[in-house]
Amino acid sequence: MSAPKGNRRAAVGTEPCNEVRLAGRVSRAPEERVLPSGDVVWTFRLVVPRAGGRGGSRQSVDVLDCAVWAGRVRRSVATWCEGDQVEVSGALRRRFFRAGGATASRCEVEVSGGRLVRRAGTG
Repeated sequence: MSAPKGNRRAAVGTEPCNEVRLAGRVSRAPEERVLPSGDVVWTFRLVVPRAGGRGGSRQSVDVLDCAVWAGRVRRSVATWCEGDQVEVSGALRRRFFRAGGATASRCEVEVSGGRLVRRAGTG
């Protein structure tokens, strides 16, 4: 049975949600980029181990691009180093850009909160 037209949420029983929470290792030091608009964004990659052997994939980790726009979080991320264990929260975003005359896209996590869990090289 399908939901009445225009009321798809009622069929699933939940409100739409785009929330991401990840815990993993920073694969290299975060980098600051100043865009042509003057906006500042910090970017980094997070390596997150996969739980269990779902779907027969041999891949044991996921490597996810993260972008930080908010000032308070940017200040925290600026202190992170390669190998640090961190936890971040935010939303999944699809970003479009021009590359070699063609339009391309990629998904990244837009980080709205984050914290250092453990420094690299410490217990």
